[in-house]
Amino acid sequence: MAIRDLETVVRSGLCTGCGICESVAGRDAVEMRVSPIGQLRPLVRRPLSPAVEQRALAVCPGVEVVGPAQQPGIRMSPIWGPIASLQRGWSAEPQVRWRAAAGGAMTALGLYLLESGRVDAILHVRASDSDPLQTDAQVSRTREEVIGGAQSRYGPAAPLVHVHRLLDEGIRFAVLAKPCDISAIRALQRAEARARDQIPACLTIFCGGVPSLRMADAIVRHHGVTPDEVTLFRFRGEGWPGPMRTGTADGRTYDVSYDNAWYDPSATWTYDMQFRCKVCPDAIGEVADVSCPDGWVMKDGKPLHDEGPDGVNLVIARTDAGRLLVDAAVRDGYLETAPCSHDELDLMHRDHYPRKTSAPARALGMRLGGAPNLRIRRYRALTVARRAGLRRTINALLGSARRTRRGANREPLP
Repeated sequence: MAIRDLETVVRSGLCTGCGICESVAGRDAVEMRVSPIGQLRPLVRRPLSPAVEQRALAVCPGVEVVGPAQQPGIRMSPIWGPIASLQRGWSAEPQVRWRAAAGGAMTALGLYLLESGRVDAILHVRASDSDPLQTDAQVSRTREEVIGGAQSRYGPAAPLVHVHRLLDEGIRFAVLAKPCDISAIRALQRAEARARDQIPACLTIFCGGVPSLRMADAIVRHHGVTPDEVTLFRFRGEGWPGPMRTGTADGRTYDVSYDNAWYDPSATWTYDMQFRCKVCPDAIGEVADVSCPDGWVMKDGKPLHDEGPDGVNLVIARTDAGRLLVDAAVRDGYLETAPCSHDELDLMHRDHYPRKTSAPARALGMRLGGAPNLRIRRYRALTVARRAGLRRTINALLGSARRTRRGANREPLP
């Protein structure tokens, strides 16, 4: 089934909430709004011309995602994608390292890009000033602004709403965002030369999927706090991994550990990942220049999430440009690194295997279930399916088809 409009992307559960459609069409025509399921979705405020609609769909990561091409001299891992260099890394500034969600590697690279003059601004996200449960797109032009967005936001965020405004202004900027957001930027760069010229670097995380605002609401209510009392809601940071902290105007503070927040089956909240994340072929940022997941401490072959003060990232350069950026940031004192092996990466982030290896089958299952499906190109579908094995692949395909027929992917418009 062809996708001919933005509403179909949303109704089919394929929207990532990135905001690129608002950027393309303008906020007077398309505005990102919180939907009835607590996700950011485009509200089409007036009919779009066919040309504008097609421009938006052409860069939408709910319509198509294109993986990395083979690059000379760069290893292509069947699971992890291109790896030009792999290291542990952290910000050379202790306060940035402590504040950030892990080691502050992305923040350090962002600061280096800005202060070296390679870019004029950093496009990223930060906690909303008006509603701490929500997340705002941020255009940072100063050190203080970049550091202000250093902590992870596990929830709806639309960082790309400002992209075309910055392009129109002639601003050179780097994008620090989720892997699906980077996919949208790469699609835009394939379509527009100015995007290639003005966006010299894309940095990302490893993503576990985007929960809705309902999760954050449930967490604060678990503490006996109503959302209007909240003045601070921090998912991570100020330590490693850092507590999930709720703070109120009258000085109350409530913390939840990383394991209790995400892995405790008795928790009163649900990690209600949006449907699009369940068919995602790239939660690890293969098309970014650099990916910066946690560099977990390991014990008996498994990652520990015990609290510690000195966070560590993995710094995975995906392109020659990314490798050169990391090397320059180390040389100029913004980033510190230590060795890391491919086997360690494999063990640290083994939880990405099931979604990575079953994503092609799940996307095909949507098609068999009679729904529009995400077009996935250059993500080594046959290779990852072989890694999954015949049984898991068939189960993923049939399960996705059954869920689609039941309408599990269907979403209301905002």
